[in-house]
Amino acid sequence: MCGIVGYIGYREAYPIVIKGLKRLEYRGYDSAGVMLFDGENLKLCKTKGKVSDLELRASEEITTNGTIGIGHTRWATHGVPNDVNSHPHLSNSGDLAIIHNGIIENYAPLKAELIKRGYIFHSDTDTEVLVNLIEEVQKKDNLKLGKAVQVALNQVVGAYAIAVFDKKTPNEIVAARLGSPLAIGVGEGEYFIASDASPFIEYTSNAIYLEDGEMANIRLHKAMKVRKIKDDTLVDPYIQELKMNLEQIEKGGYDHFMLKEIYEQPDVIKDTYRGRLHANEGIIQMAGVEDNLEKFLNADRIIIVACGTSWHAGLVAEYIFEEFARIPVEVEYASEFRYRNPIINSKDIVIAISQSGETADTMAAIKLAKENGAFVFGVCNVVGSSISRETHAGAYTHAGPEIGVASTKAFTTQITVLTMIALRLAKAKGTMSVSDFHMYLQELEIIPEKVKEALETNQRAKEIASVFKDAPNCLYLGRGYNFPVALEGALKLKEISYIHAEGYPAAEMKHGPIALIDEHMPVVVIAPKQGHYDKIVSNIQEIKSRSGKIIAVVTKGDTQVRELADYVIEIPETSDALSPLITTIPLQLLSYHIAVMRGCNVDQPRNLAKSVTVE
Repeated sequence: MCGIVGYIGYREAYPIVIKGLKRLEYRGYDSAGVMLFDGENLKLCKTKGKVSDLELRASEEITTNGTIGIGHTRWATHGVPNDVNSHPHLSNSGDLAIIHNGIIENYAPLKAELIKRGYIFHSDTDTEVLVNLIEEVQKKDNLKLGKAVQVALNQVVGAYAIAVFDKKTPNEIVAARLGSPLAIGVGEGEYFIASDASPFIEYTSNAIYLEDGEMANIRLHKAMKVRKIKDDTLVDPYIQELKMNLEQIEKGGYDHFMLKEIYEQPDVIKDTYRGRLHANEGIIQMAGVEDNLEKFLNADRIIIVACGTSWHAGLVAEYIFEEFARIPVEVEYASEFRYRNPIINSKDIVIAISQSGETADTMAAIKLAKENGAFVFGVCNVVGSSISRETHAGAYTHAGPEIGVASTKAFTTQITVLTMIALRLAKAKGTMSVSDFHMYLQELEIIPEKVKEALETNQRAKEIASVFKDAPNCLYLGRGYNFPVALEGALKLKEISYIHAEGYPAAEMKHGPIALIDEHMPVVVIAPKQGHYDKIVSNIQEIKSRSGKIIAVVTKGDTQVRELADYVIEIPETSDALSPLITTIPLQLLSYHIAVMRGCNVDQPRNLAKSVTVE
């Protein structure tokens, strides 16, 4: 959620930190701040609002020179969004500065003890407690900064990614993580610290991703040392070569990252199956599946754990796995799974889905599954992320950086990966005919072209958006494979336009939601020709008879629904099982245009964060 950026080296730190914070704006935030050190003075500036507000205030309040700096974008947890609660926070002496992503769960008793010892607190944050705890440990035991951080962190309960600076030892920044991501860029005579690699991609292609429970002493003109927080043992860090490039994290001529990412879907779906899907040869080859094929074939069931859009992709996968491979599947909210004492055993396979690979609830679900002996398979987008390291095996989606908070290409690439796994298992188990297997491979191979065709509905989606941009509510209905698409369409609308929207299985309309339908209620119905077409036509007639405004997503050439619907968006025909890859496209475009017309911040919707790294 919060964004962390730090720099120590020979360049001016301020422009690097500010540019880095702007690249992390996708994570969601309500305030921002920066600390700079110029060799003599520790300079602090922070404000409620955007990074642009911070730039303005910094230009008025501080000099921005200095080759050491840390910066932060805060998503409020402890204390309301305001200037005082913004990071960085200083210790009582003013010597230590800290930035922090995460939650210190036992901050209240720690704070009470520090108050007894004479410490004064100016904010409502748990972070100010942590920086003063470090200072107390440092003073009490006469410790260097790194050791004081290590001792203090062994006293806290919670999650954190932190960077700490001490003006008494000005050639050093100490970084540590537990549960929240932290990357360290390694340059020539300089180091970068960030929540992900995007803030330093143009400066170095070498990065170290700290593992959970690790801390780093980052010092100028000396080798960086990585240690275990728990016992202070040295760790030999793995330096990873970054595959990301600057072009991927810029808008490339689009008005918003979200629109760019919607239009990237034909290419990223192709990138996702490239080297894995060989339609002409009748082969699907995924190393993570092949190396563990017996575990998949002998599994009693598959449990899918995820949150948000990834959960919707998991629901699509439930239909696909059960239809293709005849394996029982349960789809769980990761946030609920971990707390309800689930029954898990060694013959279960748990598939954890996350775009960022850092989702806190999904990480906790993975750990619980492993403790109970299940085999855990990860599906995520970010290479080197925590989930990719915690799972036994997995598959990357290769969607490239997704900057817009509302997921688009993550959804379609996750479905692509999960579909390939289901097809591979179907072939191995013999639960699908050879002809059907080849048909699905060939159909999946041409999906990018059909997505490209679906993107041609952009203008039609924009026209419909202009009609319904002021609607206070909206319903989304779908059946079978497209029920999860209805949920995802509703989520997109509420996320970025702040219109209340709900998705339902179309057959459930009569069990409650039909009471809401009148001439003011727009109802988006996903009605491709395949699947339960006749049933959904009946549902549309029920809406029509109650004067609801019908927006229908239909297969090209459809005439029956066209006669009933008020507005129609046509998409290319594909098989029922693969239709979510197509039907979701116009819903993404519709939500996007409604949000733009309402003047909403499409890429950074209020109260939301891209990577939810706290519970």
